[in-house]
Amino acid sequence: MNENKLKVILCGYHWTGCKALSYLLNAGYEVFVFTHEGPYHVPSLIDYCEEKGVAYSTKNISKAELPFKPDIICSIFYRYIIKDWVIDSCDGKIFNLHPSLLPQYRGCSSLTWALINGEQSTGFTYHYIDKEVDTGKIILQKNITIEDFDNQGTLYNRCMFKAMESFNEVLLDVINGVKGEEQVGPGSYYSRGCPHDGIIDKNWKDPYAKRFIRAMIYPPFANAQFLNTEITSFKEFKELKQRD
Repeated sequence: MNENKLKVILCGYHWTGCKALSYLLNAGYEVFVFTHEGPYHVPSLIDYCEEKGVAYSTKNISKAELPFKPDIICSIFYRYIIKDWVIDSCDGKIFNLHPSLLPQYRGCSSLTWALINGEQSTGFTYHYIDKEVDTGKIILQKNITIEDFDNQGTLYNRCMFKAMESFNEVLLDVINGVKGEEQVGPGSYYSRGCPHDGIIDKNWKDPYAKRFIRAMIYPPFANAQFLNTEITSFKEFKELKQRD
């Protein structure tokens, strides 16, 4: 098969989705994109597709008609669960980028929860998509140190910049039929939604509250709340708690 004639579907969003499309176009592949509408502060994959003349859809891929039989499907920050029939459409050559060291922190808000829980490190995992959530075989996995000064925004960007450096390597592994490795050890899972609804509990111990405040910082999203007041630092929280 001539690799430059590969038909690729990209399920993507945010700047990472845009970067993945850039890599795919530079490689000369035929690409169709499934993506989402987004707020003003999120780099628009829709706009990037229009700029590059790439066909796209904002429909859920699992509820849409595919534009062609794909050789490869890439999922980069895609927010819908991809159903079995889509997986079967490309004979299982479908992979996802997940921001954790799987099997730990499956599901949503994985970097945020790792920061809240006081992990010393986290990372990213490229894995095959199977019929469960974040359980597929690992193609590539790398560690990222969580710094004492990290907040949600810095940790996300550091992790994703590092992850996208490996996109082409992983793509070629999938094209070449690398089978991947089974996930090993006990897993953990976090459901969609803001951790603790974004609210600080006054009974939390100080280290947990401090990490939680940092983990909620990702402008322009809401910061942590305490007594109906926005909290942007541990100092603010302590001062307000003392007055309560």
